[in-house]
Amino acid sequence: MGRILGLDFGSKTTGTALSDPLKTIASPFETIKRDKEGKLRPTLRRIVEIAVQNDVELIVLGEPLNMDDTRGERAEKSAEFKKMLEHRLEMDGLNIPVVLWDERLSTVGADEILEESGIVSSERKQYIDKIAAALILEDYMNNSSPSR
Repeated sequence: MGRILGLDFGSKTTGTALSDPLKTIASPFETIKRDKEGKLRPTLRRIVEIAVQNDVELIVLGEPLNMDDTRGERAEKSAEFKKMLEHRLEMDGLNIPVVLWDERLSTVGADEILEESGIVSSERKQYIDKIAAALILEDYMNNSSPSR
């Protein structure tokens, strides 16, 4: 029984989260950092490693839609990243679907969780992306059709 990998794709980091094998609990996993926004090969390589090491059968990529349901620049970048990730997975012989999932307010929610936990502002950056990925994954598991 495989897991689901959640991703919060940003300009310099990608937060990751994993479900448990029963797909009921989303746990923050790690934050993948990069030096430049366009330097994505190491990020893609690390996502593939995480997927293989954790028996991932589905990847849920956050899609940062605008509050009025329109797609802005960040949503377009996420769609481009999805295509690159799908290509990388295919090149590595992996048949893992990648789905976009509305991630509005996931970072705000992650920041609220960190504030409630007493994490000071200066330390939040190391946690916020992987917590946002866990919130995206949790929302997917709670609200997608049972045929995941």
